[in-house]
Amino acid sequence: MFTGIVQGIATLSQIEDHGELKTFVMSFPEGFCEGLEVGASVAVDGVCLTVTSVRDDSTAHFDVVLSSLNITTLAALKQGDVVNVERAAKEGAEVGGHILSGHVDFTASVSSISTTAHNCCMRFSVDNQWMRYLFSKGYIAINGASLTMSEVNKEEGWFEVWLIPETRRMTTFESKQVGDAVNIEIERATQVLVETVRERVEEILSPLLPDIKKLLG
Repeated sequence: MFTGIVQGIATLSQIEDHGELKTFVMSFPEGFCEGLEVGASVAVDGVCLTVTSVRDDSTAHFDVVLSSLNITTLAALKQGDVVNVERAAKEGAEVGGHILSGHVDFTASVSSISTTAHNCCMRFSVDNQWMRYLFSKGYIAINGASLTMSEVNKEEGWFEVWLIPETRRMTTFESKQVGDAVNIEIERATQVLVETVRERVEEILSPLLPDIKKLLG
């Protein structure tokens, strides 16, 4: 479990390509690896990865399997790239964002960026099938960061978030450009509610469909 509060920016110092599996060697900020053990979970740009080796106080290894490579932005990462990181939340930890599983649902692309001296508004384009789960003022996780959607346009297929200076300082969003892909995890409670309502409506209307079709005919 993660809270969506990014704890630092890590650098991908080495990639070992094994075909259907890649090993990431990552360098972390000072103190991030304190107490980190093999088997621990770390969210890397929102993707839950398992520590396979801890080299020293600032370096750890992770194996990334094909399923994660196919559905996330991790396959496109190169040596030297930087990513948002968060260690798994401990029992009783303050949830400053919202509960995340680290299981990315899809990728979205940056469609526009508007920046002022103290604020940044980013717009993301989303495939239509996912728009049903997005609502204005609702939670969304972008590259592991818990953010609030300020505006959602379901017809045009986009949503916007505003980034405060602290978020820009603690994450990699400042380096993003139009066209870049990001990992998205939708808020699970919202997904469950939407799917429950959809299934219930279909259950109620299904017996009535023949009569409705006759009336329309």
